Amino acid sequence: MIMVSAVKWVDEVIPDAPYAITEDFMNKLFNEYNIDYIIHGDDPCLLPDGTDAYALAKKAGRYKQIKRTEGVSSTDIVGRMLLCVRERSVNDSHNHSSLQRQFSHGHSQKFEDGGSGGTRISHFLPTSRRIVQFSNGKGAGPGARIVYIDGAFDLFHAGHVQILKLARGLGDFLLVGIHTDQTVSANIGVHRPIMNLHERSLSVLACRYVDEVIIGAPWEVSRDMITTFNISLVVHGTVAENNDFQKGKCDPYAVPMSLRIFRVLDSPLDITTTTIIKRIVSNHEAYQKRNEKKAESERRYYEGKTYVSGD
Repeated sequence: MIMVSAVKWVDEVIPDAPYAITEDFMNKLFNEYNIDYIIHGDDPCLLPDGTDAYALAKKAGRYKQIKRTEGVSSTDIVGRMLLCVRERSVNDSHNHSSLQRQFSHGHSQKFEDGGSGGTRISHFLPTSRRIVQFSNGKGAGPGARIVYIDGAFDLFHAGHVQILKLARGLGDFLLVGIHTDQTVSANIGVHRPIMNLHERSLSVLACRYVDEVIIGAPWEVSRDMITTFNISLVVHGTVAENNDFQKGKCDPYAVPMSLRIFRVLDSPLDITTTTIIKRIVSNHEAYQKRNEKKAESERRYYEGKTYVSGD
């Protein structure tokens, strides 16, 4: 509920909605919520018995289909998490570039060579138009109080949403720095991030509390960066994957601390990317079976897909 409510294009959320669009629920949507159309992507959505989950909406003439966002798949992301943990447990040589990755689309993928060893090949193809679609398209404006927060924001979750909401409340404009894949791997671990820089950036941009992002933000917040973006306050949450930065040789927040514009915020939720991964791994057998079934469905989709205008 926290996640979906935070998406900038969402106006209202209906809790406990049924998976199947039953006649009673469909009538409730049309009569109580005044919904005009029920929407789904161009990939099939089937019930356990193999029937179309949206058959009734289609029969009523109140269904519209939109193009699925290519390369974005929960099946794929779950597969990355399962493989990440499996490879971490069996690989002691750190020769990650030779490890094979079996993604949901049926392709064997490898870690990219030449990087940190943790960057994953993604099927998502970001375009300039896509970034514009996610952008607010507005600057901070003169005299605005600009708040800056940075991080990996991997597997964007409710904990991220809540800290961003808190940070946004401290100013007029929230600028979010998204660290590069290499920076995340160096500071959190070679098996991270699960999602690459572009995927993470658009996930953050989709949040209604975020005004702008820096795609590939530097690890250290420099004086020049503070001046360039006219940053009034730099914040960091108490719950994070890596909060040992002050123990290291180089504190990334040394400059804003010296300028007395740094503040640590109490994170409203005790959730991290690691806790999300643990939820998946603790039920790995069920997710493995789910992914095998979904992978076959996605394979058929990609083999038979046709061009759908509008995205």
